Amino acid sequence: MMRDEKAMTEGPLWPNIFRFSLPLAATGILQQLFNAADTMVVGRFVGKEAMAAVGSNAPLINILVTLFVGISLGTKVVMAQYYGSGETGKAQDTVHTSVLVGVIGGFAVALIGELAARPVLGVLSVPDDVIGMSETYLRIYLLGLPVILLYNFEAAIARSRGDTKTPLICLAVSGVVNVGLNLFFVCIVGMAASGVALATVIANVLSSAMMFIFLRKGPEATRIYISKLRIHKAVLKKILYIGVPSGVQGMVFSLSNIIVQSGINSLGSTIMAASSAAFNIEAMAYFVINSFGQACMTYTGQNYGAGKSDRCRKVLKTCFLEDIMMTVAACGLILLLAGRCWRFSTQILM
Repeated sequence: MMRDEKAMTEGPLWPNIFRFSLPLAATGILQQLFNAADTMVVGRFVGKEAMAAVGSNAPLINILVTLFVGISLGTKVVMAQYYGSGETGKAQDTVHTSVLVGVIGGFAVALIGELAARPVLGVLSVPDDVIGMSETYLRIYLLGLPVILLYNFEAAIARSRGDTKTPLICLAVSGVVNVGLNLFFVCIVGMAASGVALATVIANVLSSAMMFIFLRKGPEATRIYISKLRIHKAVLKKILYIGVPSGVQGMVFSLSNIIVQSGINSLGSTIMAASSAAFNIEAMAYFVINSFGQACMTYTGQNYGAGKSDRCRKVLKTCFLEDIMMTVAACGLILLLAGRCWRFSTQILM
């Protein structure tokens, strides 16, 4: 096994968990920065209405995606257990089941979203000067859901064996492409919110394709074989048993954000745009906090599979302490820079 993979079941926990968690946090923050680039580009080059249209979709998109992101956590836990116990055959079954669940789930959610897009935006009290662009952005974004969910399952497979760097690299490359396409579609082609939505879809196709290629050439336990793509019922049951409660929990949280967003939408496009800018900053602290929770699941899964229960308890304590430290540091940094962040956001809105 590679050094990072072996460190999960052997060696010191404190530095290894920290090294594992940092790329996870960086991946989330980077993803949020690229999402912020969408709002920045349309806010600067199109107007506050386009910025509000992009921002008003965030809670709705989150609730559509959150369920399957939670299920992908089930993949990560099940994969880590099989990887830690050395059960390559069952790990392979989990890989191919997870890939199909991501793609099929993406198409199903996209279809439901396309049918419900306009009525849902109406329920959310999106203003008349924004709802047209908001609906266009949402419909284009939904077309990319199959590859977006596929990337999440692919990343879960890689992380289950201790590889947090490959998903980060794929996201970084696609994110740079996303920013470049944002500027191209908005500044050169003359598109508005639809331009950044199209850029996001293309970038997600790139990131999921890169992850697919990496997994096709990776270690045997996590390697994808196209000829083996099928859903194994026993594995799917284990994934859903762990993943569905996590996804539902996230959906409840996202539902509360939708209710809040509905109230914000009723205040007009200026307030919607300001809220969108603030949310991008707030979310960065969340990804730092969440990274240690994901690390805890992966480390616990591998050690549980390896039969090391005592080490599982040590993992929990270590992740808890490191999470507290990084949460205080991240929130403190945001509070310290709140004024500068707000002035920067205000300049975008002008």
